[in-house]
Amino acid sequence: MRKRWAFALFVLYAIILLVLSLMSLRGIPSLGTSFDDKIGHFGAYSIFTLLIFNYCISLKVKSPLVYAFAIATIYGFLMELLQKLLTTGREFDLYDALANAFGAVIAVVFITVYRKLKLK
Repeated sequence: MRKRWAFALFVLYAIILLVLSLMSLRGIPSLGTSFDDKIGHFGAYSIFTLLIFNYCISLKVKSPLVYAFAIATIYGFLMELLQKLLTTGREFDLYDALANAFGAVIAVVFITVYRKLKLK
């Protein structure tokens, strides 16, 4: 049962990220900073990494943290590339890709710390 839900959440979230990455996001409320977009990328890919990790755990994959980080980072880079290739209102932004990867890194750190604290 856990595997099915973990997979469904992972895929649903990946689809949501795909749609949001390729659609025009004009009119989104601002937090008032010049890097609102990067905060969104960071948060979205932190959550995505957690969902991938959960799915990898359900499959009993060796090194689930490595897989979660790699999949999230590659997916984030591909979304940026698809923005350049498939849309007119969006463009490739290396800083967005870096924010995606940094979100994945922080999720990995969070998981690592949580697991160490849980073992104690």
